[in-house]
Amino acid sequence: MKRRRSREYALQILFQLELTGAELNDDILIEFWKGIDNEPDDLKDFAHRIVRETLVNRDKIDEIIIKAAQNWSLERMAVIDRNILRAATYELSFRKDIPNSVAINEAIEIAKKFSTEESASFINGILDKIANKSKKVRTSTKR
Repeated sequence: MKRRRSREYALQILFQLELTGAELNDDILIEFWKGIDNEPDDLKDFAHRIVRETLVNRDKIDEIIIKAAQNWSLERMAVIDRNILRAATYELSFRKDIPNSVAINEAIEIAKKFSTEESASFINGILDKIANKSKKVRTSTKR
């Protein structure tokens, strides 16, 4: 399975939901996948999991991002960047099976594709802070 494509699709769904103000439901997902042919179920399932879990944990995820993004409010960030950060923060904070370096690199590459080089650097800086703080929390809880 190509997880980057799953992540890209998840970002597109999150972006669409935020712009329209809609809530996630099966009809939205069915409509989203209508124009996309021949993607395997595991790719769609991974995208759906990212979307659902990012939305379920959005308040906590936003709190984590705000703490790491000094002098930046979420509202000030571009919608696409905000949603890249949310999906990647979900992976960094809630998916222990995904290495931090993978989550960060994927977010940077997706930002380069869907946003700008400057956004990729901005996202890298914030996610690096989140990953380092997350690592400290995990290390301190093991003692």
